[in-house]
Amino acid sequence: MQTASTNICERMGRSQELNEFKNGTVIGCHLCNKSIREISLLLNIPQSSVCGIITKWKQLGTTATQPSSERGQRMLKCTVGRSRSLSAESIAKDLQTSCGLQISTTTVCRELQGMGFHG
Repeated sequence: MQTASTNICERMGRSQELNEFKNGTVIGCHLCNKSIREISLLLNIPQSSVCGIITKWKQLGTTATQPSSERGQRMLKCTVGRSRSLSAESIAKDLQTSCGLQISTTTVCRELQGMGFHG
């Protein structure tokens, strides 16, 4: 027999992102007028996650993960660290082809100056 306290312990400590199917299920339940608590119990995910998914869907119209600017900065720093002789234009093209980031040469120059790289 599972008690409420063990159920809570099993649910705590999750840091993974929910997959698109589960996000869609949350939105479907929300559109069927289920409460946040009902959705949480039904799908076995925290109420805060359910609330966050619904809020994100209402604001952005999607539940897809948005790109992080920090990730782009780390990739930019790694690219420059490999070869400091690259031009801003070639760095921008490299980032666009390797990871799909849409970045202009002006942005590359500005970000590199902000990181302490000067050309």
